[in-house]
Amino acid sequence: MYDIIIIGAGPAGLTAAVYAGRAEKKVLVLERETFGGQITHSPRVENYPGFLQMSGNEFAEKLLEQAMNQGAEIELDTAVAITKNGEVFTVKGESAEYEGKTVIIATGAAHRRLGLPNEDKFTGEGVSYCAVCDGAFYNGKDVAIIGGGNSALQEAVLLSKSCKSVTVIQNLPYLTGEVKLQNELNNKDNVKIILSSIVASINGTDTFEGITIENTETKEKTDLTFDGIFVAIGQQPMNEPFKDNVKLNDWGYVDADENCVPESEEGIFVAGDCRSKRVRQIATAIADGATAALAACRYTD
Repeated sequence: MYDIIIIGAGPAGLTAAVYAGRAEKKVLVLERETFGGQITHSPRVENYPGFLQMSGNEFAEKLLEQAMNQGAEIELDTAVAITKNGEVFTVKGESAEYEGKTVIIATGAAHRRLGLPNEDKFTGEGVSYCAVCDGAFYNGKDVAIIGGGNSALQEAVLLSKSCKSVTVIQNLPYLTGEVKLQNELNNKDNVKIILSSIVASINGTDTFEGITIENTETKEKTDLTFDGIFVAIGQQPMNEPFKDNVKLNDWGYVDADENCVPESEEGIFVAGDCRSKRVRQIATAIADGATAALAACRYTD
């Protein structure tokens, strides 16, 4: 019987484990894939307070070590359901079942990917999913934004301030982002917009060289050279297995406020990128982890 079961070992989940462990709670962390979450794909992290630069893997390793040093147990297992019997939660995994007094959902959200060869190879080395995180690496360079919604246009506006050129590539014959953002981009000399086009391939052998796009109407293909591309076609929160336990909004995120308490069965908390929020960064995930852990600790006392 655990005091707190944490589903997800990204920054939010591991921070929750550190705080809960320091409160002398018996903690289990379940992770289905990679300890550290999406940050492990970033070769350089330069926006985390107190550290000029570190790799995502280095950050994840230190956080995992810290959680384990505080007594957290770690299991590689995919949580597929949560049930409650009386005051006890059962988290069903693909390999086993685990019982606890409280549950923190910290499953994160995955960037939707293009699904093309070379995408994994050049992630962090030419292919990025976050302009706030990686935009500074492309100062004075030529980049492309893949996508035409609000997130893509916001990233294009941000990058246009420091990059030599920004090309927005949208698969539809029109942009879907806010008109205000469209107008802002149309007034920038270093921004180009290409509509009705998809990315057909990511090019390069040893290093990223650019992309080939295909016009969705004419099927004509064009090779384009860029220093980097930013894929902004949305995120997919990993909350589907728990839709009967917590209230999800129209985009699949858990509706919860800054207190990390969702509309749910009492004793379930949520932290990190899987909850509804405006800013999804390491710093905000860690803040959520601390908040959720302290709330869970109060619940068990």
